[in-house]
Order: sequence, then structure tokens, then C-alpha cells
Amino acid sequence: MTNTRSAIREAAQILRHAELAVALTGAGISTPSGVPDFRSPHSGVWLNADPMEVASLQSFRARPELFYEWIKPLARTLLNAKPNPAHFSLARLESAGYLTLVITQNIDMLHERAGSAHVLEVHGNLREATCIHCYRTQPAPPLLERWLHDNEMPRCDSCGHVMKPNVILFGEQLPVRVFTEAKLVARQCDVMLIAGSSLEVFPVADLPVVAADHGAKLIVVNRQPTFVDNRATIVINEDVADVLPMLVDEVLA
Repeated sequence: MTNTRSAIREAAQILRHAELAVALTGAGISTPSGVPDFRSPHSGVWLNADPMEVASLQSFRARPELFYEWIKPLARTLLNAKPNPAHFSLARLESAGYLTLVITQNIDMLHERAGSAHVLEVHGNLREATCIHCYRTQPAPPLLERWLHDNEMPRCDSCGHVMKPNVILFGEQLPVRVFTEAKLVARQCDVMLIAGSSLEVFPVADLPVVAADHGAKLIVVNRQPTFVDNRATIVINEDVADVLPMLVDEVLA
């Protein structure tokens, strides 16, 4: 812990002097909230499912019921999840003026619930759903609640076709405006805090490389090593829910 505290103090110094600091978060920041990640060998969401069969755009258009059956337990978890100390810490950092925005790979909206005002959700979210036929949008939570309680397939109020939550499925393009902004910020920032991301999902995993190539300092807080650790100024292999509150306290001290 001595080395961790020293690293936290150094990371805090970097954040205090940053002109434009951003955070990039992944599944590891939400696992303390009870949200499972997708790739852990013993508990990941893909452990007992073929992602191309249940969560690709092609399969959704052909058999949406497979997607909804697969997502049913996950949807209940996501709708009930609460932000944890890591989410609140990033919100505090932003409100204090030391963090410009959060780029997240998560669809759970926990950053927003914790109070973060500027969040780029590069893999979409469960806030809304879009009709695959007429493209009308509706709030997703009520649709998912009806599916969970009554087994009623989410359908468009206008045309009756199936609604797709605005999460990015395999074979689907990332939201252009959001990801373009994320790439721009990666080029402009002078500090990127990577929190709870294994950096295994591309193209989002390239953002720290873009940042480093443009001179940004990288601070990595993740239980497992990442492929950018050798380019990072600070690497802390601990739980983000433990480290981020200490980091923010140090920044604001």
C-alpha cells in the first residue's frame, strides 16, 4: 500500500497541473456496483453465450427474442445498479474543475447518476431505444420493465416493430458524433486517467494511444495489466473503488 499511496500522490500532482484531463472508464469501474463485466473467465457475461448469436445487429434483426432473453437478467441488474465510490469520485473531480469529461465504454449510465455532467458513452446506453423499422425513439427503461415483469417484447408505439436499446451491438458502428468527439478530446488532452478498463475492445482501446502520441500523460488504475502500461506515467493495479476516492481526496487536499 506504501507504493500505492506514493503513486496516488504523484497522480494527484499530475491532475492538479493538467490543463485538460479526461477519464476513460470500462467495466471495472461498475463491477463494484454489481454490474458484471463481459470477459472475466469465471463471471463474464459472455461465459455462457455466443455474442454473435445473441448480441450482433444481424442476429437482432433476425431473432430479437434471443437478445431479449439473454439480456433479461443483465437488464434487471443494470436498472437497479447504483453508482459506487469510483463513479462519485470522478464526478467530484469534474465539479472541482480537475476533469473535463468522462469517456465510458459502459452502457449503465452510472456516471450520469453519480453526477458527472459531461459523459461520452461510446458504446451507447440504456436511456433510449430505437425502432428498427421507423427509427422512432422512446425511453428504454419502461420498455425493459414491461419485458421483465410481463414478458412483453418492447415494441414501437407507432408501427409495432421491435425496439432496440441504444446499445452498440456487434457489427454496428459506434455513434459517429460521440466517437468523433472522443477522438478529438484524446488528441487535445494532456492527461488521460484510465479507470477500470482492460483496453481489450477496439477502437476505443486506441484512445490512450492517441492521447500518448500527442504528448498526454497516462494514469492507469486497473486490477489487471493493460497494453498501454509501458507508456503510462502511473500504473496502479488496485480496485478503482478504493483508489479513486483516495486520489480525489489527494487532489482536493
